Amino acid sequence: MIYLDNAATTRPDAECLQKAEKYLDNYYYNPSALYAEGYNIQLDLRKARRNILSTVCADGKFDLIFTSCGTEADNQAVFCGGKRGNVVTTLGEHSAVFNAANELKQRGIDVRFAALNGDGSVNVDDLLNLVDDKTSLVSVIHVNNETGAINDIGAIAAGVKSKNPHALFHSDGVQAYGKLNFRLTKDIDLYSASSHKIGGIKGTGVLFKRKNLAVKPFIYGGGQENGLRSGTENVFGIKDFEYVAVKKYSKISENFCFIRKLNDLLWDRLDKNLFMRISPMANSPYILTVGVEGLRGETIMHEADDNGLIIGTGSACSSNDKKRYSRVILACGKSLSVADGILRLSFSPENTVAEVERAADILNRIVKNRKEMMS
Repeated sequence: MIYLDNAATTRPDAECLQKAEKYLDNYYYNPSALYAEGYNIQLDLRKARRNILSTVCADGKFDLIFTSCGTEADNQAVFCGGKRGNVVTTLGEHSAVFNAANELKQRGIDVRFAALNGDGSVNVDDLLNLVDDKTSLVSVIHVNNETGAINDIGAIAAGVKSKNPHALFHSDGVQAYGKLNFRLTKDIDLYSASSHKIGGIKGTGVLFKRKNLAVKPFIYGGGQENGLRSGTENVFGIKDFEYVAVKKYSKISENFCFIRKLNDLLWDRLDKNLFMRISPMANSPYILTVGVEGLRGETIMHEADDNGLIIGTGSACSSNDKKRYSRVILACGKSLSVADGILRLSFSPENTVAEVERAADILNRIVKNRKEMMS
């Protein structure tokens, strides 16, 4: 089976799982316990915090909050940051931000959505025009999870701060963390990431926050995470996240170049008479989104699965949505006939050249046969 839906989730890294396994069987103690064994686990969590922080910030100006997933991290940023004035975000956000922003709207907050460019990146001029002296939060996705378009969040955050220095800037970095080589800048206040997108296990996420930033908790209880996220810590998941993050960042440039090779190869081998490119050429190489006009992407996906190829049709988190067309693809200006035939192909360093070549052959054959049946 060829797996090209890594933007939805990745295979857990076996080496990192093995290293973290001791926190399931031998070191299972509660980190909040006062006895020595519990205290030692707390020290291990502090080490995990330092190592994960070091991947994207080396100046000691950020801290982090461990969460259960990227969605929780996004929700904490949105609901704790957008409590007054207006909130500015984009039409290209993951549902974790987009739906949270719409909930704020239901609660009476003025929520403003910036338009997208044709490739899924935010229209920066439109975004900045929406920011004013009453803006409390701006949230811009780092890598669009449906097209792979990269937003220059460092430059965008600086532009936001130049208009309103008091506005908080958040970015959903779930499709960027561990894949793009970047550092958090002084203008970025909050940044979300998720373990299972980079070879970790499901159930662990993180919200990076600028130090001394006053953020209220989203989950209340026993006061873990310095009072910012209550609940007994998922030590196994956190340590696995640490090991995976350190491993990914040790090879981040090497992986990026290899994935770019796979992305380019797949696009080169797809029949351009059958497929149109949705992803920009300068996208994150981890995502290649194409459109097949006149066919349903879901139909192609199921037939590909029958032929040993697993792919996606867009955001896996929106698969339960009864709406037929992706709101993100439509916001890019694509027609309904194109939006109906969207396929998202996403890569991992575990993929091979042979797999990508085989995947292209499978997709070309499926779409060609279906087009011939329609003619």
